[in-house]
Amino acid sequence: MSHTPHGLAAEFPEFALKLSAMKEKDAHFAKLVAEYDAVNGKVHRAETRLELLSAAEEDVLRKQRAALKDHIWQHLKA
Repeated sequence: MSHTPHGLAAEFPEFALKLSAMKEKDAHFAKLVAEYDAVNGKVHRAETRLELLSAAEEDVLRKQRAALKDHIWQHLKA
C-alpha cells in the first residue's frame, strides 16, 4: 500500500470496496484512477522536493488532481 497522501481509499474510505470493484469492472474508471494516482504521485514528489517544480507547475498538477478526484466522485456516487 502506498503512503502517498491523498490516496483515493483515504479520500473516500466509505467507498473503498466500491472503488476496488469498479476498477475491475469498468476500464474507463480504472483509467481515471490510474491517472489520479499518477498525478497524485507527482504532486507528492513535488511537495516533498523529490522533484523540483515551479509553483505554477505544482498548481496545475493540484488542479488536475482535484478535477480527476471530482470525476471519480461522480462515478462513485452514481
